[in-house]
Amino acid sequence: MRSKLLTTGLVVLFALPFGLLALLAVAPAWRFPAVLPAVYSLRALRDLLAADNELLAGLGRSVLLASVVAVTATASGFWLARAITRAARPGRWEALSYLPYALPPVLLAVLIQPFIIRLHLSGSLGGVLGLLLIAVPFATLLLRSFWTRQATEYEQLARTLGCTPRQALWQVLLPLAGPLLRTALFQTFLLAWFDFGLTNLLSVGKVRTLTVQVFAYVGEANAQLAAVASLLLLLPPVLLLWVNKSALLRKAE
Repeated sequence: MRSKLLTTGLVVLFALPFGLLALLAVAPAWRFPAVLPAVYSLRALRDLLAADNELLAGLGRSVLLASVVAVTATASGFWLARAITRAARPGRWEALSYLPYALPPVLLAVLIQPFIIRLHLSGSLGGVLGLLLIAVPFATLLLRSFWTRQATEYEQLARTLGCTPRQALWQVLLPLAGPLLRTALFQTFLLAWFDFGLTNLLSVGKVRTLTVQVFAYVGEANAQLAAVASLLLLLPPVLLLWVNKSALLRKAE
């Protein structure tokens, strides 16, 4: 009985913020001390269907940016982790992979911004790809655990049996690394998806991703649009969790 009450209490506490966001999204004028909104309106949600809606544009930019960062970081991290494993002093290179996290993300953005400007990428999606400076080391450290002696022996065995390097990669290594690659892809997507500091500084505020828009609406005290943008911000992570539900439950067991 106690465990059921505890579970119910935790579910309610977890659901409260989402319920509040849903209420704010349909409440154009919810003022203190009213417990519930006096008026409800779906106008902000209907406006999402408009072709020139800024929130949908921000959603598209965020999906594009996070997808490019996730795919690039995961692919690069896979090969960098392999190179570190085969290096003469792998521990030294692994330690260097932690360097981007020695500085706050905002300070890191300030340091690399002059290079972004010289490359004429400031204020564009290309400049925001500076997110790779933190995403690639993250993926490298995560995928480092795959390149054990066993993985190397499997690769050597495949080559001994007549596989070309390409066949060994696609038919042996990638299937073995599949679960870890999906995790790296998922994590680096979320890293880029929820980033605000690096994105805002490197784009000089011109690339309005969904996260940047949430902060902008909060600063404007526009609670309804901030709530709608926050709900949109939660949509892809929820979908990714749903897609990976079977793998997560399998790990929990």
